[in-house]
Amino acid sequence: RRTFITTDVNPYYDSFVRWQFIRLKEKNKIKFGKRYSIYSPKDQQPCMDHDRSSGEGVGPQEYTLIKLQVIEPIPKQLGKFAKENKIFLVAATLRPETMYGQTNCWLRPDMNYIACKMNSGEIFISSLRSATNLSYQGLMAKFGQVDIVAKLKGSDLIGAKLKAPLSSYEFVYALPMMTIKEDKGTGVVTSVPSDSPDDHAALTDLKNKEALRSKYNITDEMVLPF
Repeated sequence: RRTFITTDVNPYYDSFVRWQFIRLKEKNKIKFGKRYSIYSPKDQQPCMDHDRSSGEGVGPQEYTLIKLQVIEPIPKQLGKFAKENKIFLVAATLRPETMYGQTNCWLRPDMNYIACKMNSGEIFISSLRSATNLSYQGLMAKFGQVDIVAKLKGSDLIGAKLKAPLSSYEFVYALPMMTIKEDKGTGVVTSVPSDSPDDHAALTDLKNKEALRSKYNITDEMVLPF
């Protein structure tokens, strides 16, 4: 491994690096601030590629969060927050350009979710893992601390009525999907059957299987019109 240390012990190298950075700053090509990186909560500092015994080559994955606003009727577990705060299920997607085709969102009934308060005063519902990632991006009151206001099961939110941005539908619903992974994305999955075979298959199952709808208290109006 190679090391590059800028100190007065090595004045030639030090002045060479300083000159480059001073010139770049003068030209407004660089600035001081934060950037997305792999971060170690234990060490309270970025964990760069050469610092890891495993996982070299892994970088931050950028997602777009889709804010699905929970609207009336509000699930009873969230009722006490609805008067003062807007509540959103936040779905992570790599393809925000497909959001025009949203028909619903997916939640895993047996998965643990949390509702947390953001700097904006809004309530976000997601997995604890994804909320922790957000807390290190300056989106919560204290760096690295998740302000949890409620803990929920996915089953508590199945059937919730949602306002989906960009969707051609006035509102959509939260529906069950058992294959959602807790360690990927936010645990909330936006559904676009026109672009995803998995979404199409899952929605078709709910439309065709009345027993499956009954199991999760899904009414016909939550599925059949979409």
